[in-house]
Amino acid sequence: MNPPMFIGLLILLFLLAGIRVVFEYKRALKFRFGKYVGLLQPGLRWIIPIVETIQVVDIRVITINIISQEVMTEDNVPCSIDGVVFFKIENPEMAVLEVEEYKFAITQLSQAALRDVCGKVELDTILSKREEMGNNIKKIVEVETSGWGIEIIDVKIKDIQLPENMKRMMANQAEAERSRRARIILALAEEQAAGKLLEAGKLIDQSPSAIKLRLYQTLSNIAAEKNSTILFPFPEEVLPRNQGKPKKDDGVA
Repeated sequence: MNPPMFIGLLILLFLLAGIRVVFEYKRALKFRFGKYVGLLQPGLRWIIPIVETIQVVDIRVITINIISQEVMTEDNVPCSIDGVVFFKIENPEMAVLEVEEYKFAITQLSQAALRDVCGKVELDTILSKREEMGNNIKKIVEVETSGWGIEIIDVKIKDIQLPENMKRMMANQAEAERSRRARIILALAEEQAAGKLLEAGKLIDQSPSAIKLRLYQTLSNIAAEKNSTILFPFPEEVLPRNQGKPKKDDGVA
């Protein structure tokens, strides 16, 4: 191979070695001899081999799990709580230059914030107000990460593990509450039924014919079984009858 071809091949390899492709959902920080010199946008880019290097940052929403943390609540109940953090890189330069391993830093901040927030409230508050607890953790974390060019989108509490004895106590409490509600509903039903029976009794008292109709209906219900003998201890004539129109005054004092 003659010298011109060899030199041309070296130049071609040199040019090819500097080609970089930056994807749409990423940004590349360019360093020259270790000094930051600029941000590369998506597309086909070229850097000077050996002299320049790049560090790629993902600008999509990133999810980090908060590993289970042992927390002692304000009412002295031990529990294990885990969660998840959603964040996004808003300023790639700050995320790389201002903090080492921003993912690890956010994880540590989130764990500390979770223990701090959940340790200041009672267990019932954690169980019933998970959304509020997540927002409180988010506020603490985003105060620290605002100077890193990172936006904390949301923090969610995923799972709360309680001791077995506490689970049994809560189950008994829930069962007692359901029993209490059932008794209240039954008492209200009895009260309403008694009221309706009272109204029906008043209507029957106002009409002697209604008493006979009620008697016939009861006899019909008994006879439906065809296994009973019905005895009348008194003749039907003793039942009150409807006298119809009132008698006219005959004029006798």
